Amino acid sequence: MPAADGQEAEAGGWPASLANFPLGQWIADNRRFYARGDMDEGRVQQLEKLGMVWSHFDVAWEEGLSAARGWAAENGHLLAPLDATYQRAKVGIWLKNARAAARKAAEIEQRRAEELPVGSLAGALSDDRREQLEEIDPSWCPTWPVEWQRAFHLTRQHLDEGGALPTEPGQVVRQGEDLGRWVRTQRLGFDKLTSVQQWMLEHVLGIEPAAEDEKPRPRRTQADKWALNYAAAQQFYEREGHLRVPRKHVETIVVGIDGEGQEERELRLGAWVGNQRSRAATLSPERVEQLSAIGMRWA
Repeated sequence: MPAADGQEAEAGGWPASLANFPLGQWIADNRRFYARGDMDEGRVQQLEKLGMVWSHFDVAWEEGLSAARGWAAENGHLLAPLDATYQRAKVGIWLKNARAAARKAAEIEQRRAEELPVGSLAGALSDDRREQLEEIDPSWCPTWPVEWQRAFHLTRQHLDEGGALPTEPGQVVRQGEDLGRWVRTQRLGFDKLTSVQQWMLEHVLGIEPAAEDEKPRPRRTQADKWALNYAAAQQFYEREGHLRVPRKHVETIVVGIDGEGQEERELRLGAWVGNQRSRAATLSPERVEQLSAIGMRWA
């Protein structure tokens, strides 16, 4: 060993005997012994105290976890959107992959509980890694969509700071989330949520389901619209005795409104009849028969 190398090692606080030591190869050998299960537990503990990372996958995990901690420190939660980044690290995508791994681990546990074949464990999140993420944010991997949990968290944060519950779009926007729009959507779609989500909305945020008179009328289907125009055509036929409707004719009919009385509707019957005639080849046999019964001329 050249004397200069030994002197440099001693100057750096290392024994001269370690000069030119193949540290990289030594670490690679120890990783291989560890992977084969050939390493003494005492040596494992010694190396881990020095911060030993056993695989490149572990390195990637630690880098992602560090970025996730940084993002959570800035935003107050770990419910990052897919495009979220922290110091150029793609935190949103990393968390999406971690959630997929957590769900696979949960599926494996469920199969074990049911005494079913488990198959490969590859891609499943370990308990240690799940605990690392839960230490940052216990709600990082909800059963329902992450977007729902993020809006819930931001709304709770707004209320904890003394704000009033937003009920209309545009009232309160946090981290790009329109909380008023989200609250309104939850109230209108309350019966579509899980029982746990309903409990969280009612008991944590004070959000109640919308009353029947607050809900918008259901949109008419194409079948509903056809039936409405056909009723107008029947009315015209019964009054006029034919279905030779002028192209610009508008027919007024009275329709019932779901237990709320009646209202008048103006329908462009002339245009509708002309459209049915031009589309005769695509109409169902039942509709052709219905229109023929009230005097429809197809040619």
